Amino acid sequence: MPITETVDGIVIDVRVTPRSSRSGFMGLRDGALLLRLHASPVDGAANTEVVNVIARLLSVPRRAVTIVIGHRNRLKRVRVHGVSAKHVSATLEARHAR
Repeated sequence: MPITETVDGIVIDVRVTPRSSRSGFMGLRDGALLLRLHASPVDGAANTEVVNVIARLLSVPRRAVTIVIGHRNRLKRVRVHGVSAKHVSATLEARHAR
């Protein structure tokens, strides 16, 4: 999975599926984090939920998560401040193994 490390954090690709029965991390697909979202893609609700789910998944504050590209698309590029690529990889591998 391509995680780009930046000076102050990481950038990661995320693929979302809105209107799911529940929100959460569902694995990896096509080199991107796969998130299922309960919210509909209306008035930014799904984007807000992307930020919330990633913040909870990586144990960072919501203010550390920013959608950089893809505000109106299922494929998004998300920046997370204050974490390393190593931390993110280890966290995702542990979650994916469950």
